[in-house]
Amino acid sequence: MVDTTNTTAPTTPVKSQRDDRRPQGDKRGGGFKDVEKEFQEELLGVDRVTRVTAGGRQLRFRASVVIGNGKGTVGFGMGKAGEVVIAIEKAVRDAKKNLLTFNIIDGTIAHDLTAHFKAANIFIHPASKGTGLIAGGSARKVFAVAGIKDILAKQRGTNNPITNARVTIKALASLKKAPKVVAKVAPVATVEPTVVVEAPKVVAAKAPAAKTAPKTAAKKPAAKKAPATPKAKKAE
Repeated sequence: MVDTTNTTAPTTPVKSQRDDRRPQGDKRGGGFKDVEKEFQEELLGVDRVTRVTAGGRQLRFRASVVIGNGKGTVGFGMGKAGEVVIAIEKAVRDAKKNLLTFNIIDGTIAHDLTAHFKAANIFIHPASKGTGLIAGGSARKVFAVAGIKDILAKQRGTNNPITNARVTIKALASLKKAPKVVAKVAPVATVEPTVVVEAPKVVAAKAPAAKTAPKTAAKKPAAKKAPATPKAKKAE
């Protein structure tokens, strides 16, 4: 019997000059890298709108978008265009012009909020850590892109996503700013070095020598001479 099994070792493929060339789209060796977006984008909806003109009906698309940086900044915008992609780009540009910044404390808000916009009402309450986003519709998307992790919200009235997004942002705009708390640091007691000051030596001043009066001979007053007695006239 003849053994027909192939016992030859596998040969390595021969590289040609075409294999050593770089890809056409990688001319610089690194290719194109995706640029990180500054804001997170959340699409609320894309609607078809028509405008009746003299020439007929014009069909366009309307996009509503919510953006946020996840650190307490959120914005809402709308855009219209003949194509969906262009309408979304316009909505994002519009949202960047209407940004709202508020304080997030431990993943939630500081106090209860209530807001009314047209036919929509919303009630927002802070929640403890681990509760999550208990909200629905547009409010949940607004909280997600804004960076809120724990919250309780209840919507009443209309189910229009655009109106609900506007009433949610209106409620967040009424949030009071929390004052900045600065921790007081106890002053460190510093031991001042003791400085020994030597008292200046007091030298007793010598009393000035008493001036001696010049010795002057006391002049005795001259004795007055007795008046001369007239000589007695000779006797005649």
